[in-house]
Amino acid sequence: MRTVLIVDDEPQLLRALQVNLQAEGYRVLTALDGASALRHAEGGHPDVMVLDLGLPDINGVDVITRVRRTSSMPIIVLSARHGSVDKVRALDAGADDYVTKPFGLDELLARLRVAGRRSSAPEVAEDPPAVDVGDFEVDLANRKVTREGEPVRLTPREWAILELLVRNPGRLITQQQMLARIWGPGYDNETHYLRVYMGQLRRKLEKDPARPRHLLTEAGMGYRFEP
Repeated sequence: MRTVLIVDDEPQLLRALQVNLQAEGYRVLTALDGASALRHAEGGHPDVMVLDLGLPDINGVDVITRVRRTSSMPIIVLSARHGSVDKVRALDAGADDYVTKPFGLDELLARLRVAGRRSSAPEVAEDPPAVDVGDFEVDLANRKVTREGEPVRLTPREWAILELLVRNPGRLITQQQMLARIWGPGYDNETHYLRVYMGQLRRKLEKDPARPRHLLTEAGMGYRFEP
């Protein structure tokens, strides 16, 4: 039985989700605010969190940031905020998925199944040595990036994209492959996510982001890392 932590300040929605998820065989923890969510995240040992961003005490993005300090459990944002800025902020903070309200229960159950498969996937044990391209260095074993000797802070999504590209030097990674690998099934058409994150990576790593040497775009197809 998997444990789901649902965080939402709407008691009726919280209760409805609790009843429906329990009927599907989940153990359900609930929280009406961010402080309760953090307590449950630490002491309740949930397998996945379903989180509303508009909480009365702590911003949902801050909740994600705090959870990510100690936990890698999947976090599915469930929010009425439809703007791309809110989505990018939540994903940058470490959320794994973003579902907008109103939503269907079938969709949420599907997202939970995907989150369960991803969280139980085996980790890759062997890491290649660090990759140094001159402009920047990627230490895959220690998950660190430096540029001109200075550490570069990457968001979880930025790191996932960079890691996938660096592990496949010279190889075209299609948009669909990248979306499926990093965001999961159901994101085949969300190519704007990739444009946003690749732009951020180039600004952080390339000497001339407008004319990248290493993080290349193959128009209409995907992306390539050239050492």
